[in-house]
Amino acid sequence: MSGRALRQSAVAVPSRGRDRGRDWVGYVFVLFFTVPFLLFNVLPILFGAFIAFTEWGIFGAPRWIGLENFQTALADEWVAIAFLNVGKYALIVVPGVTVLGLLAALFVNQGWPLAGLARTLFFAPNVCSATVIGIVWVWVLDTQYGLLNQYLAVLGLDKVPWLTSTRWSLVGVSMASIWWDLGLAFVLFLAALQDLPRELSESASVDGASPLQQFRYVILPQLRPVLSLVVTLQLIATLRIFSQVYVMTNGGPAGSSSSVIHYVYSTAVVRHLMGYSAAVSMLLFAVILVATVLQRFLLKERGAWAR
Repeated sequence: MSGRALRQSAVAVPSRGRDRGRDWVGYVFVLFFTVPFLLFNVLPILFGAFIAFTEWGIFGAPRWIGLENFQTALADEWVAIAFLNVGKYALIVVPGVTVLGLLAALFVNQGWPLAGLARTLFFAPNVCSATVIGIVWVWVLDTQYGLLNQYLAVLGLDKVPWLTSTRWSLVGVSMASIWWDLGLAFVLFLAALQDLPRELSESASVDGASPLQQFRYVILPQLRPVLSLVVTLQLIATLRIFSQVYVMTNGGPAGSSSSVIHYVYSTAVVRHLMGYSAAVSMLLFAVILVATVLQRFLLKERGAWAR
């Protein structure tokens, strides 16, 4: 073997050793995420899936009962009401957040006067906790002294019992949810708009396209991935709504504003029916999974609405 080959061989061996050392360091850094993720995300899911097939009230050992919890849940009137309510929440909150978030992003992206202030105001609610949002909106929507009803009175309109009526309570909670969740959708849409090449809109303008036509045929097709992401995230968040319901109405009146997570909380924490609440949670997981897959299918790249 030549002297040059020997030198190359001598250099290669310690180099591989150093690479193996770097690999172990990488695994150590990954453990700081992996271990908490397994302990606080994966294991609770597996434990909840197991508990769903048992009768357990926190104390004592779980007793295996098979599908009995699921059969009871499917026949439970309050479970049906909770799932129906989250469906109504989704029909109000998801389109509201998506449309308003896109309009807010379009306004700020144009750089019109007060766009900088609007950027802060649109995102500010998203950094507040759900408890703060709920308390603020309880004050805004109060039947007698609420700010919104005071404006309605000035306009000569009747006051609306936003949080104390079976007809309006779900709408009142939805308004607070839209205001709270708007910030994330706004940021995602704004980032996507600022990433679009301006040459496309300028070319369309030169060709005689109106602003509405530019939005419909140039901007909106480019936003399809972000639109799908926003709708997916908001759909999942809305189906899991709890904090606003708990703070603003506690599910009332007469269950008109309850949600599935609120019902799970009441059965698990208040009534200590851990197995039954886990079964309801598994049903919600299945609904979220199906709804997400269906939504992704409807908004995929070759969607008919985008052609």
